[in-house]
Amino acid sequence: MAPPSQLVLAASSTDAGVAAWDLRTGAEAIRHRPCASRPRAIAAVAGRFLAAAQVAAGNSAPIHYYHWDKPQVAVKSFPAEPIRALIADPEGNYLIGGGVSGDIFFWEVASGELLVRWHAHYRDVRCLALYDMLLVSASEDGSIKVWDLLTMLDEQSRFEAKTPYLYNFNQHTLPVTDIACFHGAIALSSSEDRTCKIWSLSEGRMLRSISFPAVIDSVEIDPRSHIFYAGGRDGKIYVTAMGVDVSSQGRDDLSILGILDDHRRLLDDMPRRGLGF
Repeated sequence: MAPPSQLVLAASSTDAGVAAWDLRTGAEAIRHRPCASRPRAIAAVAGRFLAAAQVAAGNSAPIHYYHWDKPQVAVKSFPAEPIRALIADPEGNYLIGGGVSGDIFFWEVASGELLVRWHAHYRDVRCLALYDMLLVSASEDGSIKVWDLLTMLDEQSRFEAKTPYLYNFNQHTLPVTDIACFHGAIALSSSEDRTCKIWSLSEGRMLRSISFPAVIDSVEIDPRSHIFYAGGRDGKIYVTAMGVDVSSQGRDDLSILGILDDHRRLLDDMPRRGLGF
């Protein structure tokens, strides 16, 4: 069974389950239990099913897989370590996880086989994003790395590469909280250092840094215009201009176009375009 055409997904790390609401009607469409997942640890796999990496409980931290039309767990898998971040490619062929050791795991969905695992960061991998065959990973250690998946999936290419990654960005001074990619090979990151930074994945450099009055925990790019939405730990959503076509560093007070402040609690996550069907 396929899900409704537009869904908003939400989960809790306190085992409140994972729920989905119909964006058009506001009605709850789905609720799966049990589920205790952190932000950015849930992936919709090409609309076919849902994967949710669980918060560690004792020595166990499985990934739960759910069918859309059944409330209970359909399948469990048990990775080598707790998975902090989880995404799937748009076609639903692969599942990519970021572990608490800083390792990245790359699974084939059809077989469940772990195709490759590599060490990416010194601390937890907190978020992952895809742009074509580029994987962007961000960590508790403040670093962001860009990986060519064609290289990482080929053992000989990995051996011959000078460094396993294409780029290593270290401009954030505190843990990275979220990352998103945009057409034109642009990436956007947020951090506990109260900045969002815009990166060129084709040139391997930072294009812009924007400061905010609060820690930004979640970002989402508007695909129809050069603005993005930044969810703050102060419960506000900051509507912000990308400004990537400006050669000079724009003023931050001019970059923030508006503030949505009806939320009373921090915003850990906002809907991803990949979660709408």
